[in-house]
Amino acid sequence: MNDYVSNVHHHSHRQGDYVTHTIHPVTIEAIRGSRILDSRGFPTIRVHLELGDGTIVTGDAPAGASTGAHEAHELRDGGTTYSGRDVSQALHLLETDVAPMLTGQSWLSIAQVDAALAHLDGTLGYSRLGANSVVATSIAAARAFASAADLPLWRWIADVTGSSPRLPVPHFNVLNGGAHAANALDFQEFMIAPVAASSMTDAVRIGTDVYHALASIVRDRYKTLGLGDEGGFAPPISTPEEALDMLVEAIQAAGYEPGTDTVAVALDPAANEFFHGDGTYKIADRTLDRTEMVSYYQDLTKSYPIRSIEDGFSEDDHDGWKALFGAVGDRVQLVGDDLYVTDPARIRAGGKDGLTNAALIKPNQIGTVSRTFDAILAARETGMASMVSHRSGETIDTFIADLVVGTGTGQIKSGAPARGERVAKYNRLTEIEDTNKALPYGLI
Repeated sequence: MNDYVSNVHHHSHRQGDYVTHTIHPVTIEAIRGSRILDSRGFPTIRVHLELGDGTIVTGDAPAGASTGAHEAHELRDGGTTYSGRDVSQALHLLETDVAPMLTGQSWLSIAQVDAALAHLDGTLGYSRLGANSVVATSIAAARAFASAADLPLWRWIADVTGSSPRLPVPHFNVLNGGAHAANALDFQEFMIAPVAASSMTDAVRIGTDVYHALASIVRDRYKTLGLGDEGGFAPPISTPEEALDMLVEAIQAAGYEPGTDTVAVALDPAANEFFHGDGTYKIADRTLDRTEMVSYYQDLTKSYPIRSIEDGFSEDDHDGWKALFGAVGDRVQLVGDDLYVTDPARIRAGGKDGLTNAALIKPNQIGTVSRTFDAILAARETGMASMVSHRSGETIDTFIADLVVGTGTGQIKSGAPARGERVAKYNRLTEIEDTNKALPYGLI
């Protein structure tokens, strides 16, 4: 036993700021890391944990392309192998440092495991061990605790976080730009959200209907069906209006009614990518200052059925965030991603300063599962909504599907309803619904 193992209590037990009522200890007998490829063809890490009862659980680390300056740090080798993105150093440290610490003893909670990982790493952003190996280990450990409790992962997450589980509205990224595509479109993601769907199954059907209607429009208009990193189409367009017009047309062509309370549109401009050091933003051939950007977003929300805007301003342009919140925050969800990087302290500060009314949740941004839980709790405490999210470099790991159901945040984005690493999450959500018919669906 090490300093992170305390006496077992058989009643309620605090884990950070969330509670689980029954403790099911986990003994890790062996840890193995393996190099796998993510959806962009770069290496990432899969961690395998062998438990005391012989069960083997795994966790994969995703990777982002459009990353915030304040998020946890991946450990990559540099050099020429895999374009400098190999993970042999991180895998070595899993074997030499992480495995000796975690194996051969009983662990009482995911928070305890994650605290031990943070202590072993010793840096603020997991830069020594690498957040890629740490988050994969933490995800595998979460599966270990769910297995020990003999619960589905989503149900265990609900119990640990004190949440009411709920099936989420999926936000399908069907048009790609920015860092996710090779076109000239500055905004990164254009999503459709089946807000008025009657179930998860219905929502996925609507999403695929619109996706295929959009495919026909893009094919006919541009004679191409090139895809971005997240499975959305990446036609040769350059303005947000062109993309939004196509989305509305596709929703209607699929037989649905565009609207913020029916089949809505959501944006992730990822403004870090088109922000300039002089405080201006360049969109297509236009250069806009902060005030002009707010007016631009106002015009878009009046002209199109936009329910959500993520990263509408650069991560450090707090004045821009405040101005946008004051202009449209009463009727549009404003989501902080690069702004918060799933950091509980940053989320609380943003709530206090009136920057947003929602936070994006990405486990690999903060490094561990328990800190991800803390981030969702921080959003709740400040009255913010949360949206669980994938990364552009994904694997077939479906952890975030169980995470969004278990924490009951009511919304997820996992890319287009196409490509195996994206649909794995949507298929897991429909599987959860199929076996748990009483779970509610929709926004909170």
